[in-house]
Amino acid sequence: MAAGPPVRWPYYKMFDQLGRYLVCYMLIHNYYQWRHRAGPPPTLSALQKVAGVSPRQTAGFVAALRAGRLVAVESDPADRRVTLLRPSPVVIAEIGRSLRLFVGALDRLDPPSERARPLRTALLGDADALGDIIARSAAYVLAHGTLLHPFPRVLSFAQRDCGYLLLTVVIGNHYAQSVQGAALNLPLRRRDLADRLQVSTAHIGSLLADAEAKGWFRVGSGGRLAALDAAFLAEFERWSVWQMAHFEWLGEAQAAKGAATGGVMASSFDGIL
Repeated sequence: MAAGPPVRWPYYKMFDQLGRYLVCYMLIHNYYQWRHRAGPPPTLSALQKVAGVSPRQTAGFVAALRAGRLVAVESDPADRRVTLLRPSPVVIAEIGRSLRLFVGALDRLDPPSERARPLRTALLGDADALGDIIARSAAYVLAHGTLLHPFPRVLSFAQRDCGYLLLTVVIGNHYAQSVQGAALNLPLRRRDLADRLQVSTAHIGSLLADAEAKGWFRVGSGGRLAALDAAFLAEFERWSVWQMAHFEWLGEAQAAKGAATGGVMASSFDGIL
């Protein structure tokens, strides 16, 4: 999750804070609900109603995305006066990064039982297929609440700039120390983390200090993970399992819906997840 960014500053950081992430998440939802399920046009006004931040913040962030060519504007074919927001493949890939990795982990932990059945990640490299499953995930969130809020310590990191990425580095370091054969992870030295996550060393220091003050984990000399609270780790692992279960359920629900309608509702993910 905390591997080198696919795109350089400022794109990487723009998505790595919960409020900005949710704006993009719901932008993708609106576009694919309109495109595939006759949802309302994905306009700025429609996005402001579901983005989870203020209308002014939403408009400002969308303007930044447009300036960076990460969101395109186009006219509604049904009404040329209506302006639609279309997410770029870069935005979809970045918002879907955690999704792809959790689904990939599920493929390794629970491979499909039928030899002829492809891995669940088989179609996640396609921007439209990935965008559509993000849209279905966002529809669940709109109906039931975010997936993060039942996990307050994970949420705490996600609400800070690049905090969730830092958390994944910390957990990765723990596994590198405790699980035989686990891949080596990025050292927890502040300068290394700041360079990788594209934030200041002071921001990294603040995140690490907060975690230590709350008793969640402590980084020792040389950037080595010196302590990790068992309850904190258990919460992260429950969060991980819930992510896998969530996307498995989305695919099964969509496949069942397609079967019930004779395949008319089926999407490109039917039978994959």
